[in-house]
Order: sequence, then C-alpha cells, then structure tokens
Amino acid sequence: MTDKRVKDIQELITKLNIKDGSTLSFHHHLRNGDGVLNMVMHEVFKTNVKNIKIAPSSLFPVHKDIVPYIEDGRITSIETSYINGEVAKAVSHGKLKKGIRMHTHGGRARAIIGSELLIDVAFIALSCADIEGSGNGIYGKSAFGPVGYAIADMKYAKKVVVITDNLTDDVIVKEIDGKYVDYVLVLDSIGDQKNIVSGTTQVTKDPVGLKIARDTANILDTLGVIKSDFSMQTGAGGISLAVADEVYKIMREKNIKAHLISGGITSYFVNMLEQGFVDYLYDVQAFDLEAVRSYKENPNHKAMSASKYANPFDDPIVNKLDFVILGATEIDLNFNVNVTTDSHGMLIGGSGGHADAAHGAKITVITTQMMKSRMPIIKENVNVITTPGKDIDILVTERGIAVNPHRNDIIEKLKGKIKLYTIEELMAICYQYTGKPKPQKHSRTIIGEMIYRDGSVIDKIYKVEEI
Repeated sequence: MTDKRVKDIQELITKLNIKDGSTLSFHHHLRNGDGVLNMVMHEVFKTNVKNIKIAPSSLFPVHKDIVPYIEDGRITSIETSYINGEVAKAVSHGKLKKGIRMHTHGGRARAIIGSELLIDVAFIALSCADIEGSGNGIYGKSAFGPVGYAIADMKYAKKVVVITDNLTDDVIVKEIDGKYVDYVLVLDSIGDQKNIVSGTTQVTKDPVGLKIARDTANILDTLGVIKSDFSMQTGAGGISLAVADEVYKIMREKNIKAHLISGGITSYFVNMLEQGFVDYLYDVQAFDLEAVRSYKENPNHKAMSASKYANPFDDPIVNKLDFVILGATEIDLNFNVNVTTDSHGMLIGGSGGHADAAHGAKITVITTQMMKSRMPIIKENVNVITTPGKDIDILVTERGIAVNPHRNDIIEKLKGKIKLYTIEELMAICYQYTGKPKPQKHSRTIIGEMIYRDGSVIDKIYKVEEI
C-alpha cells in the first residue's frame, strides 16, 4: 500500500501547484456542515493564483467565506447544481466575473464524464480513509453516508485529493478507490455531520399542506400506480414527505410493497425499509443521520453515483421511477417550473435532481400551495426555467388540480373521478386572492445559464440589481 499522505494543507497546496485558470471541485455530502471547501480555498489563495473556477456539486450558507474571493475576482466562475446563502446573493448581484452554469445532478456527472467540465483537482472529503486514499462516508465521527456526487470527480479529475479526519488501516468499503487518488490529507475535522440536516426533512403539520398531500395520494391511487413493486421518489420537503406518508397509508391498507425509493434519503424512507414496505433504497446522499445509520447497517440501503442516479446516458435509476413528487417556487402556464430563483430573481437553489427525476419518471407531480408570502405561485411565465413543462404532468394545489394537456391519457383516467381545472383557471383563482402581479422586469445583464441534463441551455439567469 502506497502512503500518499501529506503532512499538512500547506504541503498539499505546494505539491498540487495549482495554476491560474484551474478548475477545483468539491462534493456537498456534509451539506451545511462542510468544513473542507472554505479551508482549501483559503489556502489556495495564499499562493496568489487567480481566475479560478470552482465546481462544487452544491453550495450552502456555510460557504459564505468564499464571497470575498468572488468580489475581488479570484474566483471568476462556478459550475454547480444548487446554490444558497451569501454566495448565491453575491452571484445574483453580478459579482462573479465569468458567471455561473447551473447543472442538474445527473447533468453535472454527464458533463464531467463527457469532458465538458474538466476538473484539474478534485477535493473529496471522506469520514474514513486509509493512507492510499481508499475510503467512504460510512464510518467515523463525521460519517455522512454515500459519496455519490464525488464518483465522477474521482474518476475523471486530473488530480484527486482525499481529505479525512479518520485515518484507518481497515477500509472494507471502498466508495473512493485509492488507485485514483494522488494525495491524502488528514485533518482534525472535515466538518459537522449534524448540519447534514439543512431545511425541513419532516412531514408537514400544516393543514393546507396535508390537504395537498391527501389529494396527491388519491390521484396516484386513482391512476393505479400505487401497486406491487412500484418505484418512487419524493423531495425532502414537508409536503413531499406528507405525500409519501399518505402513499404509505395506502400501501399498508392494501398490503403493497414498493420495489425501490431513490434520491436523497431521509429517516422517513428508512422506516419504510425497516418495516418491510420497500425492497431497496437507492441513495445518492443522506439527508439526515438516520439515513447515515441505515446505509451503514442495512445491505438493502444501497449507494449510487450521481451518474447512475440521473445521468441521461447511463441508464439511470430515475428512468425506472413510476412517479416522482416535486415542489416549485413558480410554475407557469406552460407547466415550466422554477426552483432556482425566488420571485425577484435571486438565486435560492437549483435543479439538483428536479429536472432529472421529472424527465425520467412515468408521472411527475408538482405539489405546492397556490400562494407563498402573498405571492402567486402560478404565473404567466416563470423567472427561470429549471424544469421544462414537457417533463411535468400534474400540478396539485390546495384549491385545485391541473393536468398538463399533453398527458391526455392521465386526463382520461381521472375524468369523472377527480375534479380537474386548467392551469389558466387555477391561475385566475390564485389572482382573486393575490391580485395580478406586475410583470417581472429583469436586468439585461446575463450572469448565468440553466443547463438541461443533456447539456443544452434551456434558460438564462439575470443579474438582480442591488437596492
């Protein structure tokens, strides 16, 4: 076994000899508990390099430390699948010199594998690793679960660095294989696993959300897709999990067992696995510590790479889904969905697996309240298209349900059983409460692109003027 350790971060950066214009990648499995990206970037910029592109799989509020490097022009571009917090604000205000490219999770893997996104150095945090760089996210004080988003980086980056806070001689599970690794850095901590849980991962208790969930489960039951060996995915938000809870009730009543649940996994789906109501969980990232535990203990809780999850050219798991439940920040009359910006155009998220699962699943359902903070969710045109309307089938709100006209098969199955509206009718109902919003004016300055899962540009992202 080759010892690839360096003594400290300073020696590592010296050995890497990072040049102006380099692209550096990171993964986000520790989510808002990540301690690696900030630390690495602080050390990189002690060498006075410039014009750096970062390609993290996602960015969270914890990464606010890199905002000064964006403002002073040392970080000039970003490629990612999700962005939130102070970095998102800086980018929204046009402070990133060369702009941002927003991929889907599957699209990011596709871009790396297809040499569209070339990575000079991949920094991969592991909660357990040996001196050769083999390791995983299963064991150790910082355990975070599967390392799905880093697999493409490991295989295709020019140089690969494993960073761990738990060096061991006994790595049984090699999610990251040392044969791809150039250097190993041992730290006191790679981050805080408790902050993997960022955002709601609990079933909503809001009566409006619960009504939406019941209506959604009733639609799925009426369509006959809650049946033996079905496969599904939901988001980790409160309404999505409430839908899963309603589906689970139907499964128990009818003694139905699902074949697989995919995506980011929460304790809710772990419970379904342990109760024997699903055969397999296919997990690309753990959303809470119960999911981390389950992945460690249960052989039917399986890891998958981002490519196997959602790369359109890798026979992905999303293509095996009978239905997927997703949310929306905005949806328009063409069923285009935005989960990338708020209603003012400020970056607040990104596709992640949204567009991937929406395209792959046989039925894609958007669940959302009609109004949020007195703003209508249904609009004539969304600010930014995250997921194109061709991939959306059903919209469920507390005040009505609309089916995309291109799914006449669904309309026919629901006719006479469930009251349906056109999306135009739902928008009119919404405007009775909110009034018709003024047309959104965005600046003419383009700061980024929305990249569909196949690599095509489906929309532009515009600068938000500072007040």
